[in-house]
Amino acid sequence: MQRSVDLNSDLGESFGVWRIGADPSLLPHITSANVACGFHGGDPRVMRETVRAAKGLGVAVGAHPGFPDLVGFGRRNLAATPDEVYTDTLYQIGALAAFCRAEGVTLQHVKPHGQLNNLAYRDAAMAEAIAAAVRDFSRDLILVAYGGELSEQARRLGVPLANEVFADRAYRPDGSLVPRAEPGAVLEGAGAIAARAVRMVEEGGVRDSRGTFIPLEVDTICVHGDTPGAAAVAAALRSALEAAGIALHPFGHSARRD
Repeated sequence: MQRSVDLNSDLGESFGVWRIGADPSLLPHITSANVACGFHGGDPRVMRETVRAAKGLGVAVGAHPGFPDLVGFGRRNLAATPDEVYTDTLYQIGALAAFCRAEGVTLQHVKPHGQLNNLAYRDAAMAEAIAAAVRDFSRDLILVAYGGELSEQARRLGVPLANEVFADRAYRPDGSLVPRAEPGAVLEGAGAIAARAVRMVEEGGVRDSRGTFIPLEVDTICVHGDTPGAAAVAAALRSALEAAGIALHPFGHSARRD
């Protein structure tokens, strides 16, 4: 049986006259798009444009909810209660779902953004709030997580789960990501990142910052849309994966319900 994986990217993060990311260059290389919902980035016009563009290229669409933090791009800690996290997440899913419905696109998944995602890795109450919002919107909606409490709460609540890895981010020994503020947290070089992604799929894991192997389930690989040279990285990733005999397609048909 041929191995397969999804390639996702965070898109639609521009706001008003401010352009963030290289969405038109990224879309032809990915299979799933995580579309910002207006809290950390994006606005109604950008959301509609991004859904339309993804539809035109056959790219699956998911909601990318974050903290209400345009100034910090959703990468700062906010003192949010679990109830606030639940309602904010549900609100953002609903906003993007409206544009998907208008464009005749099925909403495939939800992937938390930035610090909301990182905090949910360790905070069970926050993770439960996110997973519950996904479940309450639709039992068929898939939650994308890179492990930790968010994955555990998805399994506990019966939410379909897609396991994500980051080809361009360094990992800590516990499987969490090295914070962006630390040296070496974001890897560089499209070729090196692509080769690492292939190893992740073939070996079922990644080496942490100390060189120790961490087992990981790999359903989808992320390319950050706001990273300089993201389109080149995505193109290199797709080429390297296909050359290794690894098919690329959206993860919607194979998400786990364990």
